[in-house]
Amino acid sequence: MSEAGGLIRIIVVDDHPLFREGVSLTLASIPGLSVVGKGGSTADAIALVDELRPDVVMLDLSMPGGGLNALSAILDRWSEAKIIVLTASESDDDVLAALPAGARGYVLKGVGASTLVEVIKGVAAGESYVSPALAARILVEIQSGRNGPAGARESEDALSTLTHREEQVLRMVAAGNSNKEVARLLALQEKTVKHHMTRILHKLHVRNRTEAAMLFSDGHKH
Repeated sequence: MSEAGGLIRIIVVDDHPLFREGVSLTLASIPGLSVVGKGGSTADAIALVDELRPDVVMLDLSMPGGGLNALSAILDRWSEAKIIVLTASESDDDVLAALPAGARGYVLKGVGASTLVEVIKGVAAGESYVSPALAARILVEIQSGRNGPAGARESEDALSTLTHREEQVLRMVAAGNSNKEVARLLALQEKTVKHHMTRILHKLHVRNRTEAAMLFSDGHKH
């Protein structure tokens, strides 16, 4: 994130001009957010990233060149970019392709402006996000690869390293609460919750809160 005033620099890439302009105008009206570039294709996305080095890239999947191709190309060129897929696709295959490829967020079009802004700020700060409508299905899908006895033991061993407070935080995250909501429920500062999440991710050897929640759910089946 830009150090100057904490400004989050964003590019919006979507091949529907009205949607792209609407999202851009909404984000540009929020203090702390700056839309520095807009495009409608994979080629546009790559060119904008090369030129602008943004903090956050809002990326559609269904556009000329393919959003998944853009995702990989962007991260190859600018690994610090935090990519949020903003799409109409509710396909499990698309979600399961986008997240391992490096997307930090997967948001369905139609999301409210306040939620989108919260997601952008969270992702810019190092968090991950998957639309709640998809999260439960995706967790089940991911868990199917960890159902053997060895996977269960690994989950239990990793979870046993958490402190009581860390387990409290992770339980609430697994229930779908944001860091802000966890902080309110536990009467903590939001930055304290973020610190706990950083330690949780490190202890569980996972990349993001979605994987941490999956591991927690998996471990508590046994």
